Amino acid sequence: MSLVRHLRRMVAAVCTCLVLAACAAESSPSLSPKPLAAEGPVDTVVLGMGCFWGAEKRMSALPGVVNVEVGYANGEGAAKYEAILDHEQALRSGAATGRNYAEVVKVSFDTAKVSLADVLAGFWENHDPTQGDRQGNDVGSNYRSAIYTHSDAQQAIAVATRTAYQAALTAAGRGAITTEIAPLQTYAAAESYHQDYLAKHPDGYCGHGGTGVAYPRSGATASSPLPAASAAKVAALDPATLNADRQLIVFEAEDCPYCAQFKADVLDHWTSPVAVTRTLSAEAPKGWTLDKAVFATPTIVLFEHGKEVSRYTGYGGEQERFWKWLGFRLLTPAQRQIAFAQGTERPFTGSNLDEKRAGTFVDPVTGVALFRSDSKFESGTGWPSFFEPLKGAITLHEDDSDGMRRVEVRSASSGIHLGHVFDDGPPPTHKRYCINGNVLRFVPDPGA
Repeated sequence: MSLVRHLRRMVAAVCTCLVLAACAAESSPSLSPKPLAAEGPVDTVVLGMGCFWGAEKRMSALPGVVNVEVGYANGEGAAKYEAILDHEQALRSGAATGRNYAEVVKVSFDTAKVSLADVLAGFWENHDPTQGDRQGNDVGSNYRSAIYTHSDAQQAIAVATRTAYQAALTAAGRGAITTEIAPLQTYAAAESYHQDYLAKHPDGYCGHGGTGVAYPRSGATASSPLPAASAAKVAALDPATLNADRQLIVFEAEDCPYCAQFKADVLDHWTSPVAVTRTLSAEAPKGWTLDKAVFATPTIVLFEHGKEVSRYTGYGGEQERFWKWLGFRLLTPAQRQIAFAQGTERPFTGSNLDEKRAGTFVDPVTGVALFRSDSKFESGTGWPSFFEPLKGAITLHEDDSDGMRRVEVRSASSGIHLGHVFDDGPPPTHKRYCINGNVLRFVPDPGA
Protein backbone atom coordinates (compact mmCIF):
# COMPACT_ATOMS: atom_id res chain seq x y z
CA MET A 1 0.00 0.00 0.00
CA SER A 2 1.25 3.47 -0.79
CA LEU A 3 0.55 4.62 2.78
CA VAL A 4 2.65 1.83 4.22
CA ARG A 5 5.49 2.58 1.80
CA HIS A 6 5.25 6.27 2.74
CA LEU A 7 5.40 5.46 6.45
CA ARG A 8 8.35 3.16 5.92
CA ARG A 9 10.06 5.86 3.87
CA MET A 10 9.58 8.26 6.80
CA VAL A 11 10.97 5.69 9.22
CA ALA A 12 13.97 5.20 6.97
CA ALA A 13 14.61 8.94 6.87
CA VAL A 14 14.36 9.20 10.65
CA CYS A 15 16.72 6.26 11.10
CA THR A 16 19.21 7.84 8.69
CA CYS A 17 19.17 11.02 10.74
CA LEU A 18 19.79 9.00 13.89
CA VAL A 19 22.75 7.26 12.27
CA LEU A 20 24.25 10.58 11.14
CA ALA A 21 23.79 11.88 14.67
CA ALA A 22 25.75 8.88 16.00
CA CYS A 23 22.79 7.76 18.09
CA ALA A 24 24.08 5.28 20.65
CA ALA A 25 20.98 3.10 20.43
CA GLU A 26 21.48 2.59 16.71
CA SER A 27 25.17 1.86 16.92
CA SER A 28 25.20 -0.26 20.06
CA PRO A 29 26.87 -3.62 19.33
CA SER A 30 24.42 -5.35 21.67
CA LEU A 31 21.58 -4.54 19.28
CA SER A 32 23.25 -6.29 16.33
CA PRO A 33 23.61 -10.02 17.07
CA LYS A 34 26.76 -11.61 15.76
CA PRO A 35 26.45 -14.72 13.57
CA LEU A 36 26.30 -17.95 15.57
CA ALA A 37 29.14 -20.45 15.41
CA ALA A 38 28.49 -23.35 13.04
CA GLU A 39 29.41 -26.99 13.65
CA GLY A 40 29.32 -28.01 9.99
CA PRO A 41 29.48 -26.44 6.53
CA VAL A 42 27.39 -23.29 6.13
CA ASP A 43 25.11 -22.89 3.12
CA THR A 44 23.02 -19.89 2.10
CA VAL A 45 19.74 -19.27 0.31
CA VAL A 46 18.09 -15.96 -0.57
CA LEU A 47 14.38 -15.63 0.21
CA GLY A 48 11.75 -12.97 -0.52
CA MET A 49 8.90 -12.86 2.01
CA GLY A 50 7.65 -9.29 1.75
CA CYS A 51 8.95 -6.70 4.21
CA PHE A 52 12.39 -7.92 5.12
CA TRP A 53 12.23 -6.70 8.72
CA GLY A 54 9.72 -9.38 9.71
CA ALA A 55 11.29 -11.97 7.42
CA GLU A 56 14.64 -11.49 9.15
CA LYS A 57 13.07 -12.05 12.57
CA ARG A 58 11.10 -15.11 11.47
CA MET A 59 13.98 -16.86 9.73
CA SER A 60 16.48 -16.02 12.49
CA ALA A 61 14.30 -18.02 14.89
CA LEU A 62 14.75 -21.29 12.97
CA PRO A 63 17.06 -23.84 14.62
CA GLY A 64 20.32 -24.20 12.70
CA VAL A 65 20.21 -20.73 11.15
CA VAL A 66 23.44 -18.94 12.02
CA ASN A 67 22.91 -15.56 10.37
CA VAL A 68 20.28 -13.60 8.44
CA GLU A 69 21.10 -10.51 6.40
CA VAL A 70 18.50 -8.29 4.74
CA GLY A 71 19.12 -7.14 1.21
CA TYR A 72 17.88 -6.68 -2.35
CA ALA A 73 17.98 -9.29 -5.12
CA ASN A 74 17.31 -9.93 -8.81
CA GLY A 75 16.48 -6.45 -9.95
CA GLU A 76 17.71 -3.71 -12.24
CA GLY A 77 19.07 -0.28 -11.42
CA ALA A 78 20.35 1.00 -8.10
CA ALA A 79 20.00 -1.46 -5.23
CA LYS A 80 19.14 1.25 -2.70
CA TYR A 81 16.01 1.46 -0.55
CA GLU A 82 14.80 4.86 -1.76
CA ALA A 83 15.62 4.05 -5.38
CA ILE A 84 13.67 0.79 -5.17
CA LEU A 85 10.60 2.53 -3.72
CA ASP A 86 10.80 5.21 -6.44
CA HIS A 87 11.25 2.57 -9.15
CA GLU A 88 8.20 0.66 -7.93
CA GLN A 89 6.05 3.78 -7.97
CA ALA A 90 7.24 4.56 -11.49
CA LEU A 91 6.46 1.01 -12.61
CA ARG A 92 2.93 1.23 -11.24
CA SER A 93 2.29 4.54 -12.97
CA GLY A 94 3.68 3.30 -16.28
CA ALA A 95 6.63 5.70 -16.18
CA ALA A 96 9.29 2.98 -16.04
CA THR A 97 10.04 -0.54 -17.22
CA GLY A 98 12.33 -3.33 -16.09
CA ARG A 99 12.41 -5.66 -13.12
CA ASN A 100 12.54 -4.13 -9.66
CA TYR A 101 14.56 -5.60 -6.82
CA ALA A 102 12.85 -7.78 -4.25
CA GLU A 103 13.33 -7.19 -0.54
CA VAL A 104 15.01 -10.41 0.59
CA VAL A 105 16.84 -12.11 3.41
CA LYS A 106 20.06 -14.05 2.86
CA VAL A 107 19.77 -16.99 5.24
CA SER A 108 22.98 -18.74 6.32
CA PHE A 109 22.41 -22.11 7.95
CA ASP A 110 24.50 -24.87 9.50
CA THR A 111 24.02 -27.93 7.31
CA ALA A 112 25.00 -30.18 10.23
CA LYS A 113 21.90 -29.00 12.10
CA VAL A 114 19.31 -28.14 9.49
CA SER A 115 18.70 -28.96 5.83
CA LEU A 116 17.64 -26.61 3.07
CA ALA A 117 14.28 -28.40 3.04
CA ASP A 118 13.89 -27.55 6.74
CA VAL A 119 14.68 -23.89 6.08
CA LEU A 120 12.23 -23.77 3.19
CA ALA A 121 9.52 -25.38 5.33
CA GLY A 122 9.89 -22.40 7.65
CA PHE A 123 9.88 -20.06 4.65
CA TRP A 124 6.56 -21.44 3.35
CA GLU A 125 4.86 -21.35 6.76
CA ASN A 126 5.98 -17.87 7.80
CA HIS A 127 4.43 -15.84 4.99
CA ASP A 128 1.63 -16.13 2.43
CA PRO A 129 3.13 -17.27 -0.89
CA THR A 130 -0.16 -16.91 -2.83
CA GLN A 131 -0.42 -13.12 -2.98
CA GLY A 132 1.61 -12.25 -6.07
CA ASP A 133 3.27 -8.85 -5.86
CA ARG A 134 2.33 -8.14 -2.29
CA GLN A 135 2.68 -9.36 1.26
CA GLY A 136 0.30 -8.19 3.92
CA ASN A 137 -0.10 -4.42 3.85
CA ASP A 138 2.82 -4.03 1.42
CA VAL A 139 1.95 -3.96 -2.27
CA GLY A 140 4.46 -4.01 -5.14
CA SER A 141 6.81 -6.29 -7.02
CA ASN A 142 9.54 -5.44 -4.51
CA TYR A 143 7.51 -7.41 -1.94
CA ARG A 144 7.15 -10.56 -4.07
CA SER A 145 7.59 -14.03 -2.64
CA ALA A 146 10.79 -15.56 -4.00
CA ILE A 147 13.43 -18.26 -3.59
CA TYR A 148 16.72 -17.36 -5.28
CA THR A 149 19.13 -20.29 -5.52
CA HIS A 150 22.83 -20.71 -6.23
CA SER A 151 22.86 -24.27 -7.64
CA ASP A 152 20.78 -26.78 -9.57
CA ALA A 153 20.48 -28.86 -6.39
CA GLN A 154 18.98 -25.92 -4.48
CA GLN A 155 16.64 -25.24 -7.39
CA ALA A 156 15.36 -28.82 -7.34
CA ILE A 157 14.75 -28.77 -3.57
CA ALA A 158 12.94 -25.44 -3.83
CA VAL A 159 10.63 -26.76 -6.55
CA ALA A 160 9.97 -29.97 -4.58
CA THR A 161 9.01 -28.08 -1.43
CA ARG A 162 6.77 -25.79 -3.46
CA THR A 163 4.95 -28.84 -4.85
CA ALA A 164 4.51 -30.26 -1.35
CA TYR A 165 3.22 -27.01 0.09
CA GLN A 166 0.89 -26.40 -2.83
CA ALA A 167 -0.74 -29.75 -2.12
CA ALA A 168 -1.28 -28.71 1.50
CA LEU A 169 -2.68 -25.32 0.47
CA THR A 170 -5.03 -26.90 -2.07
CA ALA A 171 -6.32 -29.35 0.51
CA ALA A 172 -7.03 -26.40 2.81
CA GLY A 173 -8.93 -24.57 0.07
CA ARG A 174 -6.23 -21.95 -0.47
CA GLY A 175 -5.01 -20.53 -3.78
CA ALA A 176 -2.04 -21.12 -6.06
CA ILE A 177 1.52 -20.33 -5.02
CA THR A 178 2.98 -17.34 -6.88
CA THR A 179 6.52 -17.64 -5.48
CA GLU A 180 9.27 -16.96 -8.01
CA ILE A 181 11.94 -19.68 -7.95
CA ALA A 182 15.02 -18.68 -9.94
CA PRO A 183 18.81 -18.56 -9.82
CA LEU A 184 20.24 -15.66 -7.84
CA GLN A 185 21.53 -13.12 -10.36
CA THR A 186 22.14 -9.94 -8.35
CA TYR A 187 22.30 -9.33 -4.63
CA ALA A 188 23.22 -6.36 -2.43
CA ALA A 189 23.04 -6.04 1.32
CA ALA A 190 20.53 -3.46 2.54
CA GLU A 191 21.51 -0.30 4.36
CA SER A 192 22.80 -0.70 7.92
CA TYR A 193 19.70 0.78 9.54
CA HIS A 194 17.62 -2.07 8.04
CA GLN A 195 19.82 -4.80 9.51
CA ASP A 196 18.40 -6.33 12.73
CA TYR A 197 15.67 -3.70 12.51
CA LEU A 198 13.17 -5.35 14.86
CA ALA A 199 15.91 -6.02 17.40
CA LYS A 200 16.58 -2.30 17.45
CA HIS A 201 12.91 -1.32 17.21
CA PRO A 202 10.76 -4.00 18.92
CA ASP A 203 7.56 -2.11 18.07
CA GLY A 204 8.44 -1.84 14.40
CA TYR A 205 6.22 -3.05 11.56
CA CYS A 206 6.03 -6.81 11.00
CA GLY A 207 3.24 -8.03 8.72
CA HIS A 208 4.08 -11.74 8.69
CA GLY A 209 1.38 -14.11 9.84
CA GLY A 210 1.45 -17.04 7.42
CA THR A 211 -1.51 -18.80 5.85
CA GLY A 212 -2.34 -21.03 8.79
CA VAL A 213 -1.47 -24.10 6.69
CA ALA A 214 1.34 -26.28 8.03
CA TYR A 215 4.06 -27.56 5.73
CA PRO A 216 3.59 -31.36 5.32
CA ARG A 217 6.68 -32.60 7.11
CA SER A 218 7.89 -36.08 6.22
CA GLY A 219 11.26 -37.68 5.83
CA ALA A 220 13.95 -35.06 6.37
CA THR A 221 11.55 -32.52 7.83
CA ALA A 222 9.42 -34.90 9.95
CA SER A 223 11.23 -34.34 13.25
CA SER A 224 12.44 -30.84 12.61
CA PRO A 225 11.37 -28.53 15.50
CA LEU A 226 10.79 -25.57 13.23
CA PRO A 227 8.71 -22.72 14.69
CA ALA A 228 5.99 -22.09 12.14
CA ALA A 229 3.85 -18.97 12.02
CA SER A 230 1.49 -18.94 14.97
CA ALA A 231 -1.58 -19.28 12.78
CA ALA A 232 -0.42 -22.75 11.71
CA LYS A 233 -0.57 -23.99 15.30
CA VAL A 234 -4.00 -22.78 16.35
CA ALA A 235 -7.36 -24.30 15.52
CA ALA A 236 -10.12 -22.10 14.16
CA LEU A 237 -12.62 -20.71 16.66
CA ASP A 238 -15.58 -22.85 17.64
CA PRO A 239 -18.75 -21.13 16.35
CA ALA A 240 -20.67 -22.48 19.35
CA THR A 241 -18.74 -19.99 21.53
CA LEU A 242 -19.58 -17.01 19.30
CA ASN A 243 -22.54 -14.73 18.67
CA ALA A 244 -24.16 -16.02 15.50
CA ASP A 245 -26.03 -12.77 14.80
CA ARG A 246 -23.10 -10.37 15.01
CA GLN A 247 -19.51 -11.12 16.02
CA LEU A 248 -16.22 -9.26 15.71
CA ILE A 249 -13.11 -11.43 15.39
CA VAL A 250 -9.62 -9.97 15.72
CA PHE A 251 -7.17 -12.09 13.72
CA GLU A 252 -3.73 -11.74 15.29
CA ALA A 253 -0.23 -13.18 15.09
CA GLU A 254 2.49 -13.82 17.63
CA ASP A 255 5.16 -11.12 17.90
CA CYS A 256 2.76 -8.56 16.38
CA PRO A 257 3.29 -5.18 18.10
CA TYR A 258 0.28 -3.63 16.37
CA CYS A 259 -1.92 -6.44 17.69
CA ALA A 260 -0.67 -5.63 21.19
CA GLN A 261 -1.31 -1.95 20.60
CA PHE A 262 -4.87 -2.60 19.41
CA LYS A 263 -5.49 -4.71 22.49
CA ALA A 264 -4.16 -2.00 24.80
CA ASP A 265 -5.91 0.88 23.03
CA VAL A 266 -9.26 -0.74 22.27
CA LEU A 267 -9.88 -4.28 23.49
CA ASP A 268 -8.77 -3.77 27.09
CA HIS A 269 -11.49 -1.12 27.45
CA TRP A 270 -14.19 -2.79 25.36
CA THR A 271 -17.76 -1.82 26.28
CA SER A 272 -19.26 -1.86 22.79
CA PRO A 273 -22.49 -3.88 22.44
CA VAL A 274 -20.81 -6.02 19.75
CA ALA A 275 -19.32 -9.33 20.90
CA VAL A 276 -15.57 -9.50 20.21
CA THR A 277 -12.93 -12.20 20.48
CA ARG A 278 -9.32 -12.73 19.40
CA THR A 279 -7.63 -15.61 17.59
CA LEU A 280 -4.19 -16.62 16.35
CA SER A 281 -5.79 -18.74 13.63
CA ALA A 282 -6.08 -17.25 10.16
CA GLU A 283 -9.16 -19.35 9.41
CA ALA A 284 -12.83 -18.49 9.83
CA PRO A 285 -14.81 -20.43 12.46
CA LYS A 286 -16.07 -23.74 11.10
CA GLY A 287 -19.06 -23.16 8.85
CA TRP A 288 -18.43 -19.39 8.69
CA THR A 289 -16.99 -17.65 5.63
CA LEU A 290 -14.35 -15.01 4.99
CA ASP A 291 -14.57 -12.96 1.79
CA LYS A 292 -10.81 -13.35 1.29
CA ALA A 293 -7.78 -14.65 3.15
CA VAL A 294 -6.42 -12.79 6.16
CA PHE A 295 -3.10 -11.40 4.93
CA ALA A 296 -1.99 -9.03 7.69
CA THR A 297 -2.43 -8.64 11.42
CA PRO A 298 -4.35 -7.38 13.14
CA THR A 299 -7.32 -7.86 10.83
CA ILE A 300 -10.68 -7.15 12.48
CA VAL A 301 -13.58 -8.85 10.73
CA LEU A 302 -17.27 -8.28 11.43
CA PHE A 303 -19.41 -11.37 10.85
CA GLU A 304 -23.18 -11.38 10.65
CA HIS A 305 -24.97 -14.73 10.57
CA GLY A 306 -21.65 -16.48 9.91
CA LYS A 307 -20.62 -14.36 6.92
CA GLU A 308 -18.05 -11.58 6.67
CA VAL A 309 -19.75 -8.23 6.14
CA SER A 310 -16.82 -5.86 6.70
CA ARG A 311 -13.16 -5.88 7.70
CA TYR A 312 -10.55 -3.47 9.07
CA THR A 313 -6.96 -4.38 8.24
CA GLY A 314 -3.97 -3.10 10.17
CA TYR A 315 -3.82 -0.75 13.14
CA GLY A 316 -1.39 2.00 14.04
CA GLY A 317 -3.12 3.81 16.87
CA GLU A 318 -5.94 5.44 14.85
CA GLN A 319 -8.75 4.67 17.31
CA GLU A 320 -11.22 7.17 15.89
CA ARG A 321 -10.81 5.71 12.40
CA PHE A 322 -11.50 2.20 13.74
CA TRP A 323 -14.63 3.31 15.57
CA LYS A 324 -15.88 5.13 12.49
CA TRP A 325 -15.46 1.92 10.48
CA LEU A 326 -17.45 -0.03 13.06
CA GLY A 327 -20.02 2.75 13.46
CA PHE A 328 -20.84 2.73 9.75
CA ARG A 329 -21.92 -0.87 10.16
CA LEU A 330 -23.75 -0.54 13.48
CA LEU A 331 -25.62 2.74 12.98
CA THR A 332 -28.62 3.48 10.80
CA PRO A 333 -28.29 5.96 7.92
CA ALA A 334 -30.01 8.63 10.04
CA GLN A 335 -27.61 7.99 12.91
CA ARG A 336 -24.60 8.09 10.58
CA GLN A 337 -25.72 11.47 9.26
CA ILE A 338 -25.57 12.84 12.79
CA ALA A 339 -22.49 10.97 13.97
CA PHE A 340 -20.20 11.48 11.00
CA ALA A 341 -21.66 14.43 9.06
CA GLN A 342 -22.56 16.70 12.02
CA GLY A 343 -26.23 16.37 11.22
CA THR A 344 -29.11 17.24 13.54
CA GLU A 345 -32.37 15.42 14.11
CA ARG A 346 -35.53 17.49 13.96
CA PRO A 347 -36.66 18.69 17.42
CA PHE A 348 -39.08 16.43 19.31
CA THR A 349 -38.40 13.52 16.88
CA GLY A 350 -35.34 11.83 18.39
CA SER A 351 -35.23 8.96 20.82
CA ASN A 352 -34.50 9.30 24.54
CA LEU A 353 -36.20 12.71 24.81
CA ASP A 354 -38.73 11.46 27.37
CA GLU A 355 -36.45 8.89 29.04
CA LYS A 356 -36.70 9.52 32.80
CA ARG A 357 -35.52 6.25 34.34
CA ALA A 358 -32.35 6.04 36.41
CA GLY A 359 -29.50 4.96 34.18
CA THR A 360 -26.71 5.96 31.85
CA PHE A 361 -26.69 7.34 28.31
CA VAL A 362 -23.81 5.75 26.38
CA ASP A 363 -22.04 6.07 23.03
CA PRO A 364 -23.92 3.76 20.61
CA VAL A 365 -20.69 2.52 18.99
CA THR A 366 -18.21 2.15 21.85
CA GLY A 367 -20.70 1.72 24.70
CA VAL A 368 -18.72 4.23 26.80
CA ALA A 369 -20.81 6.18 29.32
CA LEU A 370 -21.53 9.81 28.40
CA PHE A 371 -24.22 11.22 30.72
CA ARG A 372 -26.08 10.05 33.82
CA SER A 373 -29.84 10.46 33.93
CA ASP A 374 -29.62 12.60 37.08
CA SER A 375 -27.95 15.34 35.00
CA LYS A 376 -30.80 15.37 32.45
CA PHE A 377 -33.35 18.19 32.53
CA GLU A 378 -36.33 19.47 30.56
CA SER A 379 -35.07 22.30 28.36
CA GLY A 380 -38.13 22.62 26.13
CA THR A 381 -35.88 22.66 23.05
CA GLY A 382 -36.95 19.28 21.69
CA TRP A 383 -33.57 17.60 22.27
CA PRO A 384 -32.32 15.65 25.30
CA SER A 385 -30.45 18.13 27.49
CA PHE A 386 -27.93 17.62 30.27
CA PHE A 387 -26.17 20.04 32.58
CA GLU A 388 -23.07 17.88 33.04
CA PRO A 389 -21.29 15.04 31.21
CA LEU A 390 -19.39 12.27 32.90
CA LYS A 391 -15.73 13.05 33.47
CA GLY A 392 -13.62 12.54 30.35
CA ALA A 393 -16.60 11.39 28.28
CA ILE A 394 -16.71 14.25 25.76
CA THR A 395 -14.49 16.65 23.87
CA LEU A 396 -15.37 20.22 22.85
CA HIS A 397 -14.61 21.86 19.50
CA GLU A 398 -15.22 25.29 17.97
CA ASP A 399 -17.93 25.16 15.30
CA ASP A 400 -18.43 28.03 12.84
CA SER A 401 -20.79 26.15 10.52
CA ASP A 402 -24.13 27.51 9.29
CA GLY A 403 -23.06 31.09 10.00
CA MET A 404 -23.05 30.53 13.78
CA ARG A 405 -20.37 30.37 16.44
CA ARG A 406 -21.05 27.34 18.61
CA VAL A 407 -19.19 24.74 20.64
CA GLU A 408 -19.55 21.22 19.29
CA VAL A 409 -19.76 18.20 21.60
CA ARG A 410 -18.16 14.92 20.49
CA SER A 411 -17.80 11.56 22.17
CA ALA A 412 -14.24 11.23 23.47
CA SER A 413 -14.18 7.49 22.88
CA SER A 414 -15.36 7.32 19.25
CA GLY A 415 -15.16 10.92 18.03
CA ILE A 416 -18.78 10.92 16.82
CA HIS A 417 -20.75 14.18 16.78
CA LEU A 418 -23.27 14.41 19.62
CA GLY A 419 -24.55 17.99 19.59
CA HIS A 420 -23.59 21.38 21.05
CA VAL A 421 -23.19 23.02 24.45
CA PHE A 422 -24.66 26.38 25.46
CA ASP A 423 -24.38 28.66 28.50
CA ASP A 424 -28.10 28.75 29.36
CA GLY A 425 -28.43 25.65 31.51
CA PRO A 426 -29.45 25.23 35.16
CA PRO A 427 -27.22 25.26 38.24
CA PRO A 428 -24.75 24.12 39.26
CA THR A 429 -22.94 24.28 35.87
CA HIS A 430 -25.30 26.64 33.99
CA LYS A 431 -24.47 24.58 30.88
CA ARG A 432 -26.91 22.97 28.46
CA TYR A 433 -25.48 20.04 26.58
CA CYS A 434 -27.99 19.81 23.74
CA ILE A 435 -27.58 16.26 22.43
CA ASN A 436 -29.13 14.38 19.52
CA GLY A 437 -31.12 11.58 21.11
CA ASN A 438 -30.62 9.26 18.15
CA VAL A 439 -26.90 8.94 18.90
CA LEU A 440 -27.46 8.01 22.53
CA ARG A 441 -28.09 4.51 23.82
CA PHE A 442 -29.79 4.30 27.21
CA VAL A 443 -28.75 1.64 29.71
CA PRO A 444 -31.12 1.55 32.70
CA ASP A 445 -29.82 0.87 36.18
CA PRO A 446 -30.69 -2.58 37.54
CA GLY A 447 -34.29 -2.53 38.71
CA ALA A 448 -35.05 0.79 37.03
